[in-house]
Amino acid sequence: MSNENTQEQNRTTAIHVDGMFQNWFLDYASYVILERAVPSVDDGLKPVQRRILHAMYEMDDGRFHKVANVIGQTMQYHPHGDASIGEALVNIGQKELLFDTQGNWGDYRTGDSAAAPRYIEVRLSKFAKEVVFNPDITEWQMSYDGRKKEPVTLPIKFPLLLSQGADGIAVGLSTKILPHNFVELCEASINYLQGKRYRLLPDFPTGGFVDVSEYNKGERGGKVKIRARIEVVDKKTLAIREIPFGTTTGSLIESILKAQEKGKIKIKKVVDNTAKDVEVLIELAPGADPDVTVDALYAFTDCQISVSVNACVIVNDKPRFMNVHEILEYSTERTKSLLKRELEIKLNELNEKWHFSSLEKIFIEKRIYRNIEECETWEDVLDTIDKGLKPYKKHFRREITPDDIIRLTEIKIKRISRYDSLRADEEIKAIEEEIKKVSYHLEHLTEYAVAHFEDLIKKYGKGRERKTEVRGFEEIEVKQVAANNARLYVNRAEGFFGTGLRKDEFVCECSDLDDIIVFTRSGKMMVSRLGEKKFAGKDIIHIAVWRRNDERTAYNMAYYDGASKRTYVKRFHVTGVTRDKEYDLTQGAPGSKVLYFTANPNSESERVRVQLHPNCTARIKEFEFDFGTIEIKGRNANGNILTKYPVRKIELIEKGKSSIGGIPLWFDEKFGRLVTEEKEKTTYLGEFNTGDQIIVAYKNGEIELTNFELTNKYDTDELVAIEKFLPEKIYSAVYYDGDKKEFYVKRFQVELKTERYRTSIITEHPRSVLHIFTGKPEPWVKFNILKGKAKEKTEVEVKLSDIVDVKGWKALGNRLTPYEVSGKVYEVNKLPDEVEIGTTLELEVNPKSGLPGKQGELF
Repeated sequence: MSNENTQEQNRTTAIHVDGMFQNWFLDYASYVILERAVPSVDDGLKPVQRRILHAMYEMDDGRFHKVANVIGQTMQYHPHGDASIGEALVNIGQKELLFDTQGNWGDYRTGDSAAAPRYIEVRLSKFAKEVVFNPDITEWQMSYDGRKKEPVTLPIKFPLLLSQGADGIAVGLSTKILPHNFVELCEASINYLQGKRYRLLPDFPTGGFVDVSEYNKGERGGKVKIRARIEVVDKKTLAIREIPFGTTTGSLIESILKAQEKGKIKIKKVVDNTAKDVEVLIELAPGADPDVTVDALYAFTDCQISVSVNACVIVNDKPRFMNVHEILEYSTERTKSLLKRELEIKLNELNEKWHFSSLEKIFIEKRIYRNIEECETWEDVLDTIDKGLKPYKKHFRREITPDDIIRLTEIKIKRISRYDSLRADEEIKAIEEEIKKVSYHLEHLTEYAVAHFEDLIKKYGKGRERKTEVRGFEEIEVKQVAANNARLYVNRAEGFFGTGLRKDEFVCECSDLDDIIVFTRSGKMMVSRLGEKKFAGKDIIHIAVWRRNDERTAYNMAYYDGASKRTYVKRFHVTGVTRDKEYDLTQGAPGSKVLYFTANPNSESERVRVQLHPNCTARIKEFEFDFGTIEIKGRNANGNILTKYPVRKIELIEKGKSSIGGIPLWFDEKFGRLVTEEKEKTTYLGEFNTGDQIIVAYKNGEIELTNFELTNKYDTDELVAIEKFLPEKIYSAVYYDGDKKEFYVKRFQVELKTERYRTSIITEHPRSVLHIFTGKPEPWVKFNILKGKAKEKTEVEVKLSDIVDVKGWKALGNRLTPYEVSGKVYEVNKLPDEVEIGTTLELEVNPKSGLPGKQGELF
């Protein structure tokens, strides 16, 4: 019996512990969520931040306080020690909105920590005093030890949560809210109150670029991509001026050095010159292309990071996932409600002030105070004053209470003797005006809330302009920008290839991210990731770096089929494969072998000479074959029969033209890139073959030639024109001469030979600007001129070939017009039926200027 009781007690104890674990874990999880990690949607603060602000408000006397003192004061409300308080306090101070700071507060850009709390000082900013606090409308609760009162939430009249951002990890959930721009938040609140549409995008104190295409209003599952601002100083140097949010110059440099060690980028050294402004200089290795290196920095280092957003906040003591628009609207409505409560309190105070001022006026002017001289008891005094006020009670806005009468008795004789009736009337009138004003604001609360946000912009918006530029990011092909950090070798006879066969044949430099394609004499093909040593099959006839979806490289092949004893020819692409899988390019019969094989980057056809075996019965034992006569098909196709007789040798006579033409290219105006597909905001440049070039013109008057590599990058902000370069073409330019303050026209042939070498085609004055650069045969332009004393504006159009002949490209050119030009000069697209090529305008020539138009009048 005793054993049964013991077992029963054990079971009871086990159930009890299990229950305690469940309850305690839930209590702990709730506590961490509500009291530690997740901010409240009401004021945008975590408890530690709220307690710091409350402690500083209690301490505030307008002067700076030691941070150590603030931490000590906050510990009366926060039960988790000085370390968490100090960290939170420094974090708020570095955001430079709620605090005025003094001393070394660290640097979020470099990761430098703040000085010890005893050495740095802080006080509330003017913004915080105006927007954050109002004890009259604050809800209070007892502190953790019951000794003090602390606010449940602070009456903040601004979307602070979205301005400061927040992140925290709780039990079972986390929050990540990105910071937004101060002015844009106020403007968004105004637009919301006025029923207009608005858009909220993150803005970071570190600047840089942000791609918000997947931001999704900050909802859970959204993300943003953030990039550093990298400037190409010259061909040998890059400069990072702004860094991604969440990184430091130290962590950024560390990631760059790691990428260098892995061979992903080619650089010589990195120098951190950060002081007032961020400056990280990157010196490139000899031969490294600056644009490709910039892309590689984005691809392989922390110069580009991705940040996932997860807006979780506390609403009515429960965690809730919201988007930034919902948070802003909640905050704006709460601000409107707080403003209403403040106005109601102010109106009540004004009514009370008016009430007592009116009582005092009647009490003194009607000499009611004299009636109490003969009263013997306190009750008689109060009754006498009440009777004296009775004829005037109907003029008051509320009932006269005993407290009002007692207050009248407290007026000093000195005030009664010096009472100024006229001044009292003015004060009452001023109070009445103020009451009308407050009442109006209450009736038009939305307009008052709009004015509140407009006032915040006016007072505190200066210097808080957007720092992060919003732009879309193009997808960077990692393999294209990866530096060649490996060397590929091959042992053709044994069938091995890789980076470790240094005693064998060198193939090419490549990246460790590359795929390698291998063909063998037996007609087998395999694609494999680059490794130290791999086997593909004996007697390798071709090995190269392979690009997926490459539809330009065509393979020309002739093979002997062991079953039919015939020789076949075929042309094919290899666009997609399974890595390390062996593919048979013949018909699979034993004894099949490849007789001729070439890889052609632009699908060039070939003319070959076929020699048959001298002992065969064929009448013609040597003939020519053109691969251009057969179509390019899939790699599994059998091909066409070349001959049924045994072949002794096949040799190349000449390379033919590309079977698929040049590469069609478009210029993507959004990203400043060359692309192979037409998209939104792209300009067609033409088809490009080997040796073709692109000519680029910039606003500062410089032009340059470039190749047509897809890794090229062009500055769209400075770009005037980009097109396919033809050496024989006549190019036209219109530019403004900053020295002579006139527009000039010139037509010339470009004599540049070196790629990526810029040269100027306009005058060197700093205000000289290139307006138009075009290779059209007969370009027209339009502009406005100011004529006569009245400066009458007239629009004119002119063909540039009528103004100036073709001259050397260094020539100054001719004046566009002798008149003052108003605004810019624009190119006009004339259709063929509007203007025939070769026709001229019938215009008189100005004998003074040599330009079309009579003397003293143009056109």
